[in-house]
This record gives sequence, C-alpha cells and structure tokens, in this order.
Amino acid sequence: MSESIRVLLPEEKVNERISQVAAEISRDYAGKAVHLVCVLKGGVFFTCELAKRLTIPVSLDFMSVSSYGSGTESSGVVRIVKDLDEPLEGKEVLIVEDIIDSGRTLAYLMEILEKRHPASIRLCTLLDKPERRVKKQVKVDYTCFSIPDEFVVGYGLDYDQKYRNLPYIGVVEF
Repeated sequence: MSESIRVLLPEEKVNERISQVAAEISRDYAGKAVHLVCVLKGGVFFTCELAKRLTIPVSLDFMSVSSYGSGTESSGVVRIVKDLDEPLEGKEVLIVEDIIDSGRTLAYLMEILEKRHPASIRLCTLLDKPERRVKKQVKVDYTCFSIPDEFVVGYGLDYDQKYRNLPYIGVVEF
C-alpha cells in the first residue's frame, strides 16, 4: 500500500499557534512552576517546542501509553509502556499530548495521575478531534488546533512509525 501526504497545517502556522498557547499557559501559571508530562512518543516534538516558549519555570517528565497498534484505529485498550520518573505530589501538572481523538487514553491517564495528588492537573494538546470523542469527561484546557476526522502525521505524529519528523501536520492519503 502506498500513501501520500497532503499538508493540512503548514509549519509557520503550527509554530505561530504554539507561541500563542505558550503565552496563554505562561499567563495562567504566572508565579508558579509547571511540571510538563510529555506523552511519548508523539508528544515529544510538541512538548519541546512548547517548553521553549514558556516564560515560567518548567520541569519535565515523560510517560508512554498506548492504545494503537500499527494501524490507524485505536484498539481501545490502554496500557502504560513507560511510567513517570518523578512523583507528582503538590506539583502543577500539565499533560502535553500530540493529539486527542477518542479520549480513552487521556481519561485513563488522568485518572491514574490524579491519584498521585498533584496540586492541579490540566491538559494541553497540539491537535484535537472533538467529533471522535468517546470519553466526554476529557476536558482539554489548551488546544492548538481542532481538526477534522482525518489521519494526520508530522510534528511527532506517525503512521506506522513513519513521518514523525515532518515539520508540518499532514493528512495521510492512501
């Protein structure tokens, strides 16, 4: 099967929006430090770009969870592949995701992390597909872009481990 990539969000637009969201986060957390929890692997590109633009103190940890196999549909089964290295107790936690669609992964993740007693926990995503949301209780605090229900790659997002390094968001066309 051969695929091609159509540009949905060009690099300049993505970078501009990340700067705007970073300014909003910096205002909301003014006078506080924020602990970013990057959801691997896709979230690493966005997390790094976001962190560079924040004007508040930042600490960072990584977590890997999965609900996808090698296809384009969520399996619906969420599992922790890599847990955090640091405790969350008393921290202002901001979970940073590449994309949220069904919400299953984030509902599971937030439930687990809330039990670790952070001072607060919020959610930031590069891309949101609200029309695909199955878990309606997942509240996204910071969204760079709401996008249509298309399979996207680039800026950390992949199709079968390919295309993560694209500097823009593209739609996979088969």
